[in-house]
Amino acid sequence: MTSNPQESLVDWDFAVSVGSKIAGDGPETSREEAAEVVAELRADADRSTGLVRDFTGLVAEDHTAPVLVVDRAGWVRANADGFRVVVAPIIERLSSKKPPTGLALKVGSRITGAEVGGLLGFMGSKVLGQFDPFYEPDGRLLLVAPNIVHVEREIGADPTDFRLWVCLHEETHRVQFTAVPWMRGHLFSEIEAIASTVEPAGVEDGFQRLVEGIKGGARGGSLVDVMSTPEQREIMDRVTGVMSLLEGHADVVMDGVGPTVIPSVDKIRRAFNERRKGIGTLDRVLRRLLGLDAKMAQYRDGAAFVRTVVDKVGMEEFNAVWAGPENLPSKAEIADPEAWVARVLR
Repeated sequence: MTSNPQESLVDWDFAVSVGSKIAGDGPETSREEAAEVVAELRADADRSTGLVRDFTGLVAEDHTAPVLVVDRAGWVRANADGFRVVVAPIIERLSSKKPPTGLALKVGSRITGAEVGGLLGFMGSKVLGQFDPFYEPDGRLLLVAPNIVHVEREIGADPTDFRLWVCLHEETHRVQFTAVPWMRGHLFSEIEAIASTVEPAGVEDGFQRLVEGIKGGARGGSLVDVMSTPEQREIMDRVTGVMSLLEGHADVVMDGVGPTVIPSVDKIRRAFNERRKGIGTLDRVLRRLLGLDAKMAQYRDGAAFVRTVVDKVGMEEFNAVWAGPENLPSKAEIADPEAWVARVLR
């Protein structure tokens, strides 16, 4: 038996293997085209730093976090590594409360690895880019080349325009975390707060409620909703407020900068908004179960919050939101920007 609770409860190598197989390879491209895509995405990410800085007023030093252009398997591996960091406090708490042994340990870690791999595989075929704030020391930006190529072909977008459009959004996240260095530690402290509330019995009860809900045809809710205790929901509401801010801010930057540098931005936005709704019944069910519907709401609600505040007070005063954790909007304030303005700016 390994002494590392991470390795005891999750077979991470198995998760990566399962996830990579489920994600697949993506669209076919020639060696020359693949090299061109990688080079263009790197250049677009580099170009986006100055565009984001000029629009937002947030100053992040160039190259403070690496930019990695990856395939689907690379994204799966990177996110398995990220999951290990994020769930470490929860796994350690569960292991100390109810440590598995013997056959249960071996079988359980494979089952959990398969479950994590299934999630990573599904997401690995969808995600265009992602900033990983938990990668030491300053995070890293991941751009998933096969998925970007797949979507630009699917919606008939101009490849040059679409690649810069994606990079603008993802680079905004890199700027958010590197120009606001306390954000990384703040998010991790919230994860640790959730971990402090986790009990094995609560996890088991949550899975039972999830199964019953699926059998009963329950609509709405996600794994996060079903698993959360009232105390955890309070923490998750704070995290939802932060994530809505980050995602909405990035969308506002995309739409603000886009028209000046991306000729076909309006066409891309319309097509992409349609795509965000999901394609097919199974895809929609999985999105709801995994909480991706809630993430789409974060884009919409967060963007509305940012636009409302910026229209009212200007970007410079809006940037007070980055001054410290106490200035972050709550989930309720995301829906009521005036309340945030009254609390923070007045």
